[in-house]
Amino acid sequence: MPDGDQSRSRAFLPDLAPWRSSRDFRLLWCSGVVTLFGSFLTFVALPVQVKELTGTALAVGAVGAVELVPLIIFGLYGGALADAADRRKLIVYCEGALGLLSAALLVNALLPHPAVWPLYVVAALSSALTGLQRPAIDAIVPRIVPHEQLTAAAALNSLRWQLGAIAGPSLAGVLIACSGTAWAYGIDVASFVVSVALSLGLRPSPAAHDAERPSWRGLAEGAHYAWRRKELLGTYVVDSVAMFFAFPTAVFPFLADELRAPWSLGLMYAALPAGALAVSVTSGWSSRVHRHGRMVVGAAAAWGVAMAAAGGIHNVWLVLLSLAFAGGCDQVSGIFRSAMWNQTIPDELRGRLAGIELLSYSVGPQLGQVRAGSMAAWTSVRTSVWSGGVACVAAVGLLAAVLPKLMSYDARTDGHVVLMRQAAADSH
Repeated sequence: MPDGDQSRSRAFLPDLAPWRSSRDFRLLWCSGVVTLFGSFLTFVALPVQVKELTGTALAVGAVGAVELVPLIIFGLYGGALADAADRRKLIVYCEGALGLLSAALLVNALLPHPAVWPLYVVAALSSALTGLQRPAIDAIVPRIVPHEQLTAAAALNSLRWQLGAIAGPSLAGVLIACSGTAWAYGIDVASFVVSVALSLGLRPSPAAHDAERPSWRGLAEGAHYAWRRKELLGTYVVDSVAMFFAFPTAVFPFLADELRAPWSLGLMYAALPAGALAVSVTSGWSSRVHRHGRMVVGAAAAWGVAMAAAGGIHNVWLVLLSLAFAGGCDQVSGIFRSAMWNQTIPDELRGRLAGIELLSYSVGPQLGQVRAGSMAAWTSVRTSVWSGGVACVAAVGLLAAVLPKLMSYDARTDGHVVLMRQAAADSH
């Protein structure tokens, strides 16, 4: 291949600079791949088990409802805690506790007559622990990765998520069909053992010596900062709205049945991250894009279009293709949201803002599951999917009109980026 062609090919490949430059980033990345693989097995197995035990879409959608309040409360508290405690310890302790909850699901699944209520209890507790842990994971990245590599780190972290999100659901569909949900829960438990061992290798990441203890005042300070930063606020709102209207994973078990393709359930769950993976493995271009806000808005609107198509199409392969396209759009949005957050938020506020970020990209999907399940129960599964996509496009278009700072954001000239870049240079 000519040198010019090789250079152009490399330009689209993921930027591996964070992997090469940071031992802690490599450990965190590998731990995340392992734990996400196991967690996505449970992500598929739990709603399937609820469906088997109850037979209603409303009961499956209710899983998202019981996860919502713990996620909000502990996500905000976890953000404050990430600014006041050792972020490594938070990551390790929460990882171990999540493993114990997966063990509880395994024990319940092995009973002669599994109960429904433990599924909701574990879902709520897992959501609380995720709320505590995730801000620390997000907030530790700017400490272990050079500032100029943060966009590449965001793309690699998304790639990590996608590898687990593709392999986990794909295997889950086979396991559940052949052996039941217990095998999925069992492998999830084993994955947590490995991920905890890897996380223990991270270097300590203590809070600053003058960090305040977690408090309502500290949370209010973080919220006030986010409110003043309208471009940041825009990323939170756009993503939340898109997920609320067009995140129909709760009804995938019923959609697969309606398409007369129950074998496609695992592929439906895997299609979203598969599309995202296609973007990640060609994400070298993302470091050369500077108008991040416009990319977030455009990708969110395209996500809605893809979901509307998935709800209106009757061919299962075209449905899977639409879901894969949606996943690619979400990945584009995710790369540029993460880049904006990591490039502009001061370290002393990083944990609290990571807690708000967690709510923006987690509460939306949780509410989206409730919306999808409820609408499917009241109307039909397909109506729930396509109408959500249409509503997503309309809502994102409205937000683009009322959020000019998000649309005009430029990473080359934004004042917050310049200050953070200078602070990073001074620290080295």
